[in-house]
Amino acid sequence: MGYPLSLAIRYMGAKKRAFISVGTAFAMLGVMLGVAALSIVMSVTGGFKDQFREKVLGVNAHVLVLKYSVDFREYREVMQKVEHVKGVIGVDPFIINPMMVTHGERTATGVLLKGVDPELMPKVLDLPKHITAGSLEGMRRPGAAPPERRVDPFFRDGASQAPSPGPADTSTVLDLDAGGAPVNKPFLDMIRDEIAKDDAKLAQPPPQGAEVTPSRPLEGGEPSAAPAGSAGPTGAVEPEGGYKSQLPDSDVLPDEFDPDPCKSPEQIARMPGVVIGKTLAKQLGVGLGDCVEVTSPTIGMAIGASSARPPVAKQFRVIALFEAGFDQYDSKLVYTDLYEAQSFYDQGDSVTGIEMKVDDIDHASAICKEIDKLLANSVYRTMDWMDLNHGLFTALLIQQIGMSVVLGLIIVVAAFTVIATLIMVVLDKKKEIALLKAIGARDDAILRVFLYQGGIIGLVGTTLGLILGYGGCKALAAYGFPLDPKVYFISRLPVLIRPNEFILTGVVALIICLFATLFPALYAARLRPADGLRAE
Repeated sequence: MGYPLSLAIRYMGAKKRAFISVGTAFAMLGVMLGVAALSIVMSVTGGFKDQFREKVLGVNAHVLVLKYSVDFREYREVMQKVEHVKGVIGVDPFIINPMMVTHGERTATGVLLKGVDPELMPKVLDLPKHITAGSLEGMRRPGAAPPERRVDPFFRDGASQAPSPGPADTSTVLDLDAGGAPVNKPFLDMIRDEIAKDDAKLAQPPPQGAEVTPSRPLEGGEPSAAPAGSAGPTGAVEPEGGYKSQLPDSDVLPDEFDPDPCKSPEQIARMPGVVIGKTLAKQLGVGLGDCVEVTSPTIGMAIGASSARPPVAKQFRVIALFEAGFDQYDSKLVYTDLYEAQSFYDQGDSVTGIEMKVDDIDHASAICKEIDKLLANSVYRTMDWMDLNHGLFTALLIQQIGMSVVLGLIIVVAAFTVIATLIMVVLDKKKEIALLKAIGARDDAILRVFLYQGGIIGLVGTTLGLILGYGGCKALAAYGFPLDPKVYFISRLPVLIRPNEFILTGVVALIICLFATLFPALYAARLRPADGLRAE
């Protein structure tokens, strides 16, 4: 290095023998603040991304297999295929549907009831780690079995095994003949047969000896006949208490007519278990051992059924409370046994999909593609955790990049301070540079003098900035800056200190500072001795 380094250190000092000049101090301060701000912001944005990924993967699986159909009854065969894929360490079937949860006078709508297998679920989800009270014991009742599939009332037993109708008779259904054997018959013919039976009953004459009383005349003018016994009501028709009686204010039936199972401790103890989030429990005012009612919001015609179906309501016992730290999950997710969740609908032993856990989440996309090739069926769809939450993590990545670029401009602004400081030094040391070149100093030596000076400013400012940024991250992590979970979905400001991000910030700051020194250093290196001594 030789004398260029000695001159660089000397030029950084002040004329009045101060340790460092004011311009050099402000240049270092600008670099320090820029590096500190950038390192803190990168740690905070990285903490948000890590927290969201942890919360999302805590209650969701890494890979999902779904079906383009409401009927997924062959899920056990699919599970046997995918559990042998390299990297898969856990497989679990699940069913999830929106429900309404009620406790006393409080009701929560838009709640997602997720049915899982209590034995397989801990191998896939981190739900047991998030339980704050209670346990998963009692989620599945002893002797529980999948529900039976609801049969269409226009079909009989064996309809699914009956031969399919021909192309000219697409409305053929299964009926029973007089001997009880199943026969195929068009649906319209069945309707006509029923109408004919009703007409035949109406056309039968009244029994012999029965008195007939005339009723209102028909359109043709002839009175119709009806048995005397069915002429109409007899006796007093005035209600008890007269016509001035009033209906009760409440339409709630007494307990002897409509018993409430949630008021009986014995019945509550026999109810299936349910695990709810801490925020939802606070909203409903429930605790361990309390009874909640889950109601399916489906009202009207069921898919594939020929009659209207009412909403299904079932009572559950709260066996555990969980806190995932993500308010969106703590207030909207409810877990119960797979068989109990299936009983709300008519598909029988059918599920929404299959979820899996892999040994390395970074390889989830490759495992997802391998499973897709293994199934090789267009009715199945495979998704990894990034596909499932693509919008969230893409937004977080764009936010992290954008904020890093914006705050990186602080370092660029500090680099202009370095340029201004070095230009002032070059102009101030113009005569000395001319003398050095006159006695034989080469251009590259003069160039290194100012490169060293800019490098020292950048190195000192970057080092102090990284130390300040690390201290700021530690302080934020220790203080736990509170956040509104309804806005940010988490309750505290997350800070993730990663060495590679600090190293990257330092390297970028040094490169910017070195580039900033090129212009004044080149100007000093190209300075001719005559130009430097002309004013003397």
